[in-house]
Amino acid sequence: MTEMTQTEEQKALNIDWKNLGFSYIKTDYRFISYWKDGKWDDGEMTTDNKVHISEGSPVLHYGQSCFEGMKAYRTKDGSINLFRPEENAKRMINSCQRLLMPEFPVEKFVEAAKAVVKANEKWVPPYNTGSTLYLRPYLMGVGDNIGVSPATEYIFSIFAMPVGPYFKGGLTPTNFIVSDYDRAAPHGTGAAKVGGNYASSLLPGKEAHDRNFSDCIYLDPATHTKIEEVGSANFFGITKDNRFVTPKSPSILPSITKYSLLYLAEHHLGMQVEEGDVYIDKLDEFSEAGACGTAAVISPIGGIQHGDNFHVFYSETEVGPVTRKLYEELTGIQFGDIEAPEGWIVKVG
Repeated sequence: MTEMTQTEEQKALNIDWKNLGFSYIKTDYRFISYWKDGKWDDGEMTTDNKVHISEGSPVLHYGQSCFEGMKAYRTKDGSINLFRPEENAKRMINSCQRLLMPEFPVEKFVEAAKAVVKANEKWVPPYNTGSTLYLRPYLMGVGDNIGVSPATEYIFSIFAMPVGPYFKGGLTPTNFIVSDYDRAAPHGTGAAKVGGNYASSLLPGKEAHDRNFSDCIYLDPATHTKIEEVGSANFFGITKDNRFVTPKSPSILPSITKYSLLYLAEHHLGMQVEEGDVYIDKLDEFSEAGACGTAAVISPIGGIQHGDNFHVFYSETEVGPVTRKLYEELTGIQFGDIEAPEGWIVKVG
């Protein structure tokens, strides 16, 4: 295993790169842009990590906001990769359309992300530490307002911080429990990455943690018979006949990680793939299962508690072979060790 190499600037930060958690760290610069009078300004980098907004801002009262999560990866040669940032930009546009907010253009989004990484380069963890620079773009309605109507002004911003694995232990199986709560409504905002979806997941998440589960699993809101999502990540399963299956529903957030895994399972591993129904009472069709997302990457699911039943997939302690291969393939591409499909990697600098 190659040793990690740090710059003098990184040594001065005095960070234990291999044991980072997933928590806020104030870094040096963030990008901020304002929308007013029908257009976005050019935006600027700032060292101020406090956001100054009107008390009448619709984000505070009516939740008019959306966000994204993405990562920058240090490669073996010291360069930095962004993974499919255009997809985050497009997904944010979809979220904005759902909440009547002005779209932030894809090209400007990607350039802003690159600028934030470049300005905070010393905070990008060294190669081979398992840590990454997490970027949080967000867009919210601000300005003086009190009625239930779209904001007259908006802020778009991206900030960044170094993070370790979202789930403690990285690629080790953990157990999940089916929640009695719904994450989203059948024709609601489930497919948009909006703040309210996550606020409403806090209580079910706490109840799962209180019972020593990693997170909860949400069933489809219409019939409560099919798996939709795993906490703040997407679900996937590997069937006993070696198919990669992931739920399809209009109330699921379209995960960039999930669609990347669908592609890799089909084109790199030669598997049959499908988006379809994953019935909670037919879990024995699957030999492996996992949760996936930008923050989680892949978190293998050891078992699922549903009512009085506890179903174990591959193992509660060992990672299944297909899940491991998918993880190695995806992270290999992100960190620049495996050739990426065309357009997946954007170099910073």
